[in-house]
Amino acid sequence: MTPFPDVYICDALRTPRGKGRAGGGLATVKPVRLVADLLAELQRRTGFAPEAVDDIILGCVSPVGEQGGPMGRTAALLNGWRTAAPGLQVNRFCASGLEAINLAAQKIRSGWEHLVIAGGVESMSRVPMFSDGGAWQFDPEISTACDYLPQGISADLIATLAGMTRADLDAFAARSHQLAARAWAAGHFDRSVVPVVDELGLPLLARDENIRAGASIETLGALAPVFGDIGAGGYDFVALGRYPQVPAIRHDHTAGNSSAIVDGAALALLASASQVEASGLTPRARVLGTGLCASEPVIMLTGPAEAARRALAVAGLGFDDIDLFEVNEAFASVPLHFMADTGVPLEKVNIDGGAIAMGHPLGATGAMLLGTLIDALERTGGKRGLVTLCIGAGMGSATVIELV
Repeated sequence: MTPFPDVYICDALRTPRGKGRAGGGLATVKPVRLVADLLAELQRRTGFAPEAVDDIILGCVSPVGEQGGPMGRTAALLNGWRTAAPGLQVNRFCASGLEAINLAAQKIRSGWEHLVIAGGVESMSRVPMFSDGGAWQFDPEISTACDYLPQGISADLIATLAGMTRADLDAFAARSHQLAARAWAAGHFDRSVVPVVDELGLPLLARDENIRAGASIETLGALAPVFGDIGAGGYDFVALGRYPQVPAIRHDHTAGNSSAIVDGAALALLASASQVEASGLTPRARVLGTGLCASEPVIMLTGPAEAARRALAVAGLGFDDIDLFEVNEAFASVPLHFMADTGVPLEKVNIDGGAIAMGHPLGATGAMLLGTLIDALERTGGKRGLVTLCIGAGMGSATVIELV
């Protein structure tokens, strides 16, 4: 029997994260242009021939308007790749960018494709969140039958059930800001972040612009909770119907301990061993396993632990075999729950900060986390890492990698 081929990650790049509103650093840039410029830089750095690319897979959570259609193909055409590189667009909510990479890895591991570019993009300033609608959220008949909750209510429910205090959430959030500021100052993102320029080549944004280096438990503690009113409007009743052991939900998540709304894009180049040799590529890491799960849909955001277990089982590894973890900081309670569930220590998690500080550009975040993880492993001398994200409607996704 022919063994399944290894899947190598040859490089991973991203844009800076711009505030996802009018006036944000990337608000004037169309999402397909963010992708096209990253494609050009990825090709320049690695030297692959565009004609060798079997597919471009992009994650996007609001694939309408400017983000509609297979943007990877459009971006390839913008770069003059006329007969090279088809495109595919995928939506698995917040894990879309990682799911694109996992699909690319699975395509290559099948032996049927050999060079795939994968990642994601979300321009939340230009295509607002929820622009694509969806029955789960917006059809009253369907959402009622599914016990739909906004994610913030689920995040507060997780914190309440686990006995997390407001101080616990704010302490984790302050750590995120402080580590991100420290990482930028130390140049940890210099290799992977590609500054965005305008049509004249003038700089628009070179750094993540949402970080608050002076964030502390005290400053974050002054912010008001944001989900109490909508919880009182009926969603708390839905949550308590599923979790009657909770007398009341404490609404402790704020704009300061939840992920920020931002714009951004990220791409990774994945290749088989034969294509690495044929194209003269230099691998940085290889994919050891992926994992996907459906979790309880009311609490919704607890999937990362189970997805990680499944990815580790595929790789034949345990949590102790992993040197660093990137757990998406959708809300502070999510990584805190992950650590409590798995026993992973804080010092291994998000060592350069996360989405609370730098922002969560939905469809791009998973791909950004993969690049951050590779950089961090190379810098610290680690060997293996794991990326995982919670997903709306109760899902989780994870990927295990190993440095080459």
